Amino acid sequence: MSEQVELTDPVKHSVGGFYGHLFRRGFHIGMSIIPFIFFEYSKNIADYFSITVLQVVSFLTFTIVFAEGIRLKLGITIFGQRDYESKQVSALAWGGFAIGLTFMTLAEAPELVWPLILSLSLGDPFLGEIRRKGVESKNVFIFGSIFIALIWVAAWSQLETPIWLAFVMGPLCVAAEWPRLRWIDDNATMLLIPLAAIILLAPWL
Repeated sequence: MSEQVELTDPVKHSVGGFYGHLFRRGFHIGMSIIPFIFFEYSKNIADYFSITVLQVVSFLTFTIVFAEGIRLKLGITIFGQRDYESKQVSALAWGGFAIGLTFMTLAEAPELVWPLILSLSLGDPFLGEIRRKGVESKNVFIFGSIFIALIWVAAWSQLETPIWLAFVMGPLCVAAEWPRLRWIDDNATMLLIPLAAIILLAPWL
């Protein structure tokens, strides 16, 4: 996320204004369906094309990178994107890339993939909106940590995800969203940093 945008109104800098911002949030939340599609249909898709599931993920991730390269070359933004994204890799591309790496790494672990992606798809809009409402940083961190921890508790209830991860991933995911880096969007850091933590914690799971 660009530092200059962080200091201003994100609605003002969204292509399409308020409706573009609303679409962006809705699209972000809609990414929650991706794990369902992957675990329910990726095997059938891979079999149809006579390739592996990981090859499907790899191809789609490369497609996102290629499409983003063309978009940057043309210098365009689409409805819901921020105006600064005409000159740097978009949040959508960063998110797609991070999700692709998550599936490539944890394709056999739905109990981890689901809460990781939901922490991004639901957690990031939650943090953005309470911050936009003027909630002070300390409380954003507290409320965000609780919100994301509850996602991991739900995963423990439905998928037998280790419950202790809720206490780790809640604050970690919020902390991963916190840095305001000019060229790397928080859609990447909010997923890749927790993913790295999961890889390091894997021997204990």
